[in-house]
Amino acid sequence: MKNLFLSFLMLVGISTTFAQSAKYEGAMKSNLALLKEAKTSADYLNVANAFERIANAEKTQWLPYYYAALADLHNGMNETNADKDAIGKKVDELLSSAELIDKNVELTVLHYYNETMKMTVNPQERWQTSGVAMANYAKQAIAQDPNNPRIYFLMGENVFHTPENFGGGKEKAKPIFQKSVNLFASFKPASDISPNWGKEIAEKMLAECNQ
Repeated sequence: MKNLFLSFLMLVGISTTFAQSAKYEGAMKSNLALLKEAKTSADYLNVANAFERIANAEKTQWLPYYYAALADLHNGMNETNADKDAIGKKVDELLSSAELIDKNVELTVLHYYNETMKMTVNPQERWQTSGVAMANYAKQAIAQDPNNPRIYFLMGENVFHTPENFGGGKEKAKPIFQKSVNLFASFKPASDISPNWGKEIAEKMLAECNQ
């Protein structure tokens, strides 16, 4: 009888865990769809807040923090009037929370993205701070996973938008985008909700370099 009771408790525990996991993945997928379709600052803010709510409910998951940070970064880069310094600070906090759970290349890539956004506020002034941080994060990301396509995509974008007389431009960016596109061709996300963005834009930027 005791063994039967213990088996029942284990079955209940497994069923509860499965239900929680299914609920979590369902919420993540729904908000990932919203993130993909987001266009306005309000869209990005709403989905960032939604991911933060998931993060607060799921204390052992780093991905909700990651996607909240990604939504904020897309907002900061796409919205002309965005307060990039405030967004940058918030992203730093989100990534720090994620890294208490897991330290990985995808979080390092977002650190790089965040420093890129911060530098766009005043590139000449911030080159010695955010520029140095970007170089360090790029080096760290490549050391963590040299086959991650997103770090090369973001590096390519920075080179593409850097004036030619400062070592940038299409020709310098082209091989970096090419490497990103090549890596995207064989990249397989760890799960249905794992980071899997950037491929289409990398291909578009490579095509622009070839024009």
